[in-house]
Amino acid sequence: MHGWEDQRWTLERIRELIARRFRLDCSSAAVWRLLHRHGWSWQCPARRALERDEQAVGLWKKDVWPQAE
Repeated sequence: MHGWEDQRWTLERIRELIARRFRLDCSSAAVWRLLHRHGWSWQCPARRALERDEQAVGLWKKDVWPQAE
């Protein structure tokens, strides 16, 4: 997607995309202000294993975790 291997949108990547698309060079601080002005904030993707069993995790939290404290 847009030449990057992952889907993270960092300020630097957004700045680079603005420069490529609009031929406008701006600082990372200016990009941050632009995003903030439009109500956007940084997002961090949740890292969870595809094999994760939510039911098993719930049972573990209920039964095992209290004993470990």
